[in-house]
Amino acid sequence: MLVFEGFQLLDVFGPLDMFGNLEGKVRIVMLGERVGAVASSAGPTVAVECALDSAPPVDILMVPGGMGTRREVDNAALVAGIARLAHTAPHVTSICTGAALLARAGLLDGRRATTNKRAFAWVTSQGPKAEWVKRARWVEDGHLFTSSGVSAGTDMALALIAKIFGHDAAKEVASIAEYVWNEDAGDDPFATALAAG
Repeated sequence: MLVFEGFQLLDVFGPLDMFGNLEGKVRIVMLGERVGAVASSAGPTVAVECALDSAPPVDILMVPGGMGTRREVDNAALVAGIARLAHTAPHVTSICTGAALLARAGLLDGRRATTNKRAFAWVTSQGPKAEWVKRARWVEDGHLFTSSGVSAGTDMALALIAKIFGHDAAKEVASIAEYVWNEDAGDDPFATALAAG
């Protein structure tokens, strides 16, 4: 999981909690521009254990959103690091406005993707060559998974777990967390609510 100053807590820890319940099937590594503490948008910090420029290949690259994405889209080193890791990763994901970082790295060009509905106009301006889907809880396009806002990342993470480890494993992980998994990628009540508002 990539983190940067101003990341959204639930974007990171919702999906990671699901993967963490896989009991030894995955190793979670916190990546960042540099090793050390990184503050979330709400204040609590997380420890980055591996710098992006020296990170080995990963099986799943996860990029969260948060207010920090507004600054990080102009961080050439971070965007290049995302592109480098994504080039060899079997699975690449973004949660919420993290899609803006994937877009700036050119990873969404010609691909279907979604993002947070409240920030939809801004995020989509970062990737005009992507095929943006406004009504989607998450979108899967080949090895790319992008989710709508914040909590949608947890539903997307379970969908990715189902793809890799099977549907039963995803259901079990959701049950362990006492989480009601929205399994319908097209069920996005926030798209309608925000359009009406």
